[in-house]
This record gives sequence, structure tokens and C-alpha cells, in this order.
Amino acid sequence: MSHTQSVERTQSARDESESSADTNESPAGATEPPAAASPDPVLSLSDVTKEFGSETAVDGVSLDVKPGELLTFLGPSGCGKTTTLRTIAGLEEPTEGQITLGDETVSGDGAFVPPEQRDVGIVFQNFALFPHLTVRENIAFGLDDSADANAARVDEMLDLVDLPEHGEKTPDQLSGGQKQRVALARSLAPEPDVLLLDEPFSNLDVRLRVEMREEVRQILKEAGVTAVSVTHDQEEALSISDRVAVMNDGQIEQVGRPESVFERPESKFVASFLGRASFLEGHLRDGKVETGIGRFDAVTLEGYDTVYDGAPVDVLIRPDDLRASPASPELADGTIVSRQYVGPSFVYRVELESGEVVHCLHNHVEEFDLDEPVSLELTAAHPLAWYPR
Repeated sequence: MSHTQSVERTQSARDESESSADTNESPAGATEPPAAASPDPVLSLSDVTKEFGSETAVDGVSLDVKPGELLTFLGPSGCGKTTTLRTIAGLEEPTEGQITLGDETVSGDGAFVPPEQRDVGIVFQNFALFPHLTVRENIAFGLDDSADANAARVDEMLDLVDLPEHGEKTPDQLSGGQKQRVALARSLAPEPDVLLLDEPFSNLDVRLRVEMREEVRQILKEAGVTAVSVTHDQEEALSISDRVAVMNDGQIEQVGRPESVFERPESKFVASFLGRASFLEGHLRDGKVETGIGRFDAVTLEGYDTVYDGAPVDVLIRPDDLRASPASPELADGTIVSRQYVGPSFVYRVELESGEVVHCLHNHVEEFDLDEPVSLELTAAHPLAWYPR
């Protein structure tokens, strides 16, 4: 049995328990009525592949998106996330696989519905507002009801995005955050089944980006819309999403709630891509993990089983899992080789005697000097992810 299989079973059990979707027995053994079935997905991708000549940009992606969910495709540049979004929008036709919106197959099985006939809205990176139209006219673009009905819908959207006093302005009179809200209102106005957001915060400055994440999530939840976003920004994906799908080389490496993906990454790629990660070499022996910073109980490892005793492993260590203390050279685990000031904290880079490098997070009042010998203590109060080596 592989570690991955163990993690998958553990993760599956957690998801089932947390969602209460598949359990009908309480911890005490008392029988309870089965939970209601999950609603049908609004969007389904089944083995979607997109090739450009000899290059495979998307490779067998399968995923369901639930009603009202905000799902984010996260990954580095070139991983296939934007191409996946474009296949959902109908801007690219998959080479293989099937895409379903509601009850309609929009790609696959001989069908291909063009983008203008798909019930999706799109918010682009540059907002794509019409500079010669007012805010009201931009939001009304694409609405085809009566003039009174359109005006009422625009009023509703202006209230939703908190811009009721800006309807007669043109885009050049708006701030970056206001432009984004107008673009969002325009995409929501026709009441699409799914809203697609293509790196929606990339053109905003850092401070405004953080502010707009919260606003956009609040707007989407208030509107009750199902949304799919793409980004390479880990903090953005983790902070706004109901679920995150981490992509690499055209494939989904892991999908789950943000805290689940961050705390229990199923691959070293996911662990490395989400936050600062160090991998500590270790060996499992007699229920202990022997590492360059000492021995600790193997039960600290996520999904540990005695069947793995004797195996070499890599243990995921994040900066807040370790604490450094000054030490004499003969008792030190390693040496401070660099430090990064991040406002309220320092992140120290510690080189161990083995040549391995780990990171420690300390309050800004606790300063260590470069080349200072330190001992390291594992302070993690949660199971540690690990990988066979």
C-alpha cells in the first residue's frame, strides 16, 4: 500500500465525514436517516484534453462544480489553467473529453456550442469595459429585455456592487477597484449559470487586490452565482475559494477545500507551490522518525502506519512548524544563513549539518544574527505531510 493511497483514503474519509453526505451512523453507533443527496453539478468536465499541435496544454481534466460554489484553478504559468477556463467558455474546443453546463453538453459527443450561446459570463484580466459607454450602458450591454426591465436590472447590479452613484460616469473616471466591480456587474447582469474569472485581480495594486478579493467573494455569494476562477496567486486562491484545484503540467494534482489542500498536500509539488515549504529527510524506525533535527514520534505523520517502518521519507516542514533557539556550536542543529523581514515576523533560513535547509518563523522582536548556531524544536500541533523518498 502506498502513502498516496493512505492519504487518499484518509482524505476521502474526512471529506465524507465533514460533508455528512455518505454517513448514516453516528460515532456512538446510533442509526440516523441518510443525509440528503448532493445537488447536481452546474458544470462538469470529463477527461477534457486540449492539444496545440504536439503540445498538450490540458491533459484529462475531470471536475464537477456545485451550485453556488466558487472554485479556483491554481497553478504556475503554463500549467493549463487558463486553457481549461477557455474550454469552459467555448473560446477553445477540447481535443477530447466532454463539458456539460447544467443538462446540456456544450463540448464533446459531436457537440460544440459557441461561446455566445453558452450561459456563462466572463470577467477578463483587463476588465474589457467599453470606454465610450457609461457605467450603466456597460452593465446593460448584452441585456435583451425591455428598456424598463433592463434599467431595473442595471439598478439592481449597481446596488449589488455598491456603485449606485456612478452610473453616468465613464470608465476613465473610475478607480481600478470600481472598474472591476463594473466588469463584475456586467457579467452578472444576464444571470449566467456560471461566471468565469480570468486572473481577475492581476491588474490591481497589492493593497487593492486584497481588498477586492473580499468584496468580490461577498458579491458572488450575495448573488448566489456559481463561479470558476483561475490564478497563480496562492494567497488569493486560498482566501476566496470554496475549493481549490491545483494544476501542474495540464493535470489536476489535487482538489479540495483550501485548508485541506494546504495542510494535507498529496504531492511535493502541491506542498511546494502552496506557501513556503521545506522537506526534511528522515527514516522511519521503531515508531520514530529520525531527522537532522532529532527524533520524534512517527504518529506525528499524516496517515502513518507501522507498515512504513524502515522507509526513507521526506517530511513537509513549514516555517511555523519550527522554533529556533540559540545554541553552542557543538549542540546546534544548524546555522542561520539568511533572514527575511516580513513586517510582524522574520523568516530565518537555517542550514543543517547535513546540508538540508529549513525555514523558521519568529516574531520580529526575536532576532538571530547571520551565522548564529541554533537548535531547532518541532512545535507543529498538527499532523505532518510526508512523502516516500
